[in-house]
Amino acid sequence: MDYQAFIAPLSKRRQPSAIRSLMPLMAQPGSGKHVPIRGNEHPAVQTLTLDEQEVATGLQYSPTNGLPRLVDWLRNVQTTEHKPPVEFDVCVGNGSQDMFTKAFDMLLTSEDTLLCESPAYVGPSPSCDHWDANLGLQPTELERVLAEWNDPATRPRVLYSVPIGGNPTGCSTTLERKKEIYEIARKYNLLIVEDDPYYYLQFGETRTPSYFSMDVDGRVFRFDSFSKILSAGVRVGCVTGPKPLIERITLHSQASILHASGMSQLMVQKVLEHWGIEGFLEHTDAHLTGLAEWVEPNAGMFVWIKLSGIRDSSSLIKMKAVEKKVLLVPAFEFFPNPKVTPYVRASFSTATHEEIDLALARLADLIRSEQKA
Repeated sequence: MDYQAFIAPLSKRRQPSAIRSLMPLMAQPGSGKHVPIRGNEHPAVQTLTLDEQEVATGLQYSPTNGLPRLVDWLRNVQTTEHKPPVEFDVCVGNGSQDMFTKAFDMLLTSEDTLLCESPAYVGPSPSCDHWDANLGLQPTELERVLAEWNDPATRPRVLYSVPIGGNPTGCSTTLERKKEIYEIARKYNLLIVEDDPYYYLQFGETRTPSYFSMDVDGRVFRFDSFSKILSAGVRVGCVTGPKPLIERITLHSQASILHASGMSQLMVQKVLEHWGIEGFLEHTDAHLTGLAEWVEPNAGMFVWIKLSGIRDSSSLIKMKAVEKKVLLVPAFEFFPNPKVTPYVRASFSTATHEEIDLALARLADLIRSEQKA
């Protein structure tokens, strides 16, 4: 039976995620493992107990925007950490990607252009038809693109950015650039979608302030995720931003998921309340020298690697590297407008030092072989 006749255009536009496609391969022997909650450096385990009333709350329907105690905690941490200049609201969802997919549904039509970094995180791409700008969020280039837009009526209205420890490059936007970009957003009346799951994974002594912290107009939508700081499988994230827009996302959730999993929210709430606000806030050189180029990240979970002497990393990474049980993502998957590129993305979040060392040794061998071919 031909099912294509039944599938709507929106569904036909959806393509497999390059990142999610690696999940089955991760289960193969020798390809690494996931360590979702207990990191290698923090083996201690602490037990928290849910009382009968808490369990009863988690097992029942709850408000769409989240369990009240969890929402209050999130409001408090946003105020404490970011000190936003304007009023805001919070909505909890099934991970931050659930939230910003709904934001794009609210803000964009199939005729609109979304401004973003290039390369960019592929998560939202199935929900967006048009992307633009090879920016890396350079303020001068961003302003040029907007100023030279042919028709002001079709000029982009939304800017999407992963500003800290970005996926896939591992790069972060400096405070100076953020200030410039925010002023450009004010000038051209842009909404900023600040997808910031690595904000609390900055490696320095102080954290670079967010767009949300400088938002005097109420034009920043901030997305936070517990996938990177607590557990990926718990699937809890939140969106913070202007109340009228948060209300629209809440209405979308009412019509789709009703609310995020009560038990998942309850587990997150219990841990956060136990930590408190203050508690919450509180190997490449050996193998790849001469074979690749990279910049050491200052936040996040990723390294962006340029393979020397290789024009297109695609077949090397998707076929030969997989055969050697080295799981990387070829860079073309992250470009809004796909192109041939020698770059790859590596993730160091769940592998041990020994696994990283082995993977880089295998990658070095593959690069040497490819250079000789």
